[in-house]
Amino acid sequence: MKVLFIEWASFGNEDMKEAFLAEGHTLVCFPFSNKDARHDEVIEAELSSCLIREAPNIVFSFNYFPVISSACKKHGIRYISWIYDSPYVMLYSYTAINPCNTIYVFDKEVYMEFHQAGIQTVHYLPMAANVDRLDKVKENFLYDISFVGSLYTEKHNFYERMTSLSDYTKGYLDALMAAQMQIQGYNFIQESLAPVMDDLYQALPMDPNPDGVETKEYLYAQYVINRKITGLERTDLIRAIAKKHPFDLFTHDHSFSLPNLTNHGSVDPYKEMPLIFKQSKINLNISLRSIKSGIPQRAFDIMGSGGFLLSNYQNDFLDDFIPGEDFDFYESKADLLDKIDYYLSHEEERLAIAKNGHDKLAAGHTYRHRVREMLNDIE
Repeated sequence: MKVLFIEWASFGNEDMKEAFLAEGHTLVCFPFSNKDARHDEVIEAELSSCLIREAPNIVFSFNYFPVISSACKKHGIRYISWIYDSPYVMLYSYTAINPCNTIYVFDKEVYMEFHQAGIQTVHYLPMAANVDRLDKVKENFLYDISFVGSLYTEKHNFYERMTSLSDYTKGYLDALMAAQMQIQGYNFIQESLAPVMDDLYQALPMDPNPDGVETKEYLYAQYVINRKITGLERTDLIRAIAKKHPFDLFTHDHSFSLPNLTNHGSVDPYKEMPLIFKQSKINLNISLRSIKSGIPQRAFDIMGSGGFLLSNYQNDFLDDFIPGEDFDFYESKADLLDKIDYYLSHEEERLAIAKNGHDKLAAGHTYRHRVREMLNDIE
């Protein structure tokens, strides 16, 4: 099968290209900028010319782009996209229902939202890991506990721009966020914003896209409030852990500091991140709160690297992995601290869980497995 691979600055490009080739398919790459991904006549014309010239069987991209769907619809070519970002507002474009589309999301709750609305172009597919590549990294433990990811404390985040909120709205949001931080496995932010929507809009105007069906509540919940909650949650948990144990942090925010914490700054996801996962006795996953039930890419890479994964609760884990056997999850801050103490003092059990997670992922959750699943779906 000939695949036109939409190549942009996406995580996973090399792993996915390798998987297509390993499965015996031919690849042609189309350089793409995702800045004008909704509608751009120049990009659409260039893609149309490429489709005519190369005559691929399918077009593939990480994340979904309306401009690509429009070109594929025009030429009657199947467009397969695999969304790994959450939230992802372009999923709500009217073009998502184009019959040429097969759109995969890694979050089962998001899939169910579209399925229950009768939309048949959106499907559920968990993320994956390139275990063969990750297995080539051999290192000894250097860190007890580590976290790789954003703290959402960087300057100019959306929440901090809302400086004109009323005292009522500030109090309402503070209480709402505090309540959400106590709950794992269910997010109620979007459905709770109606009483303060007018004030939010006055403080930070955000409008749905003209070609989309997303609501204002969706935009403020997923791009503003849930990111703020994630930042609060991650920093709170890291502070609590660092009071008891040395903690190694790998993040974009170089200014974040605490006693007993080493901030290493950001790391390269291909060359450095697998080393950290292998070198850490405990790798934390603290999911972005806009991910409803899905397993983040970070968790797949931790397990694929042979690292021990301790995560917040995400329901989709239970479809394929067993807590306490392949990974483990925490239900509260106290539970997290208790499990860190337990696994640091029970090395054999921790190593056995890490091996089980790695082996189960290698047996059924690599990029090659996902390529087969995608192409089987369209045959």
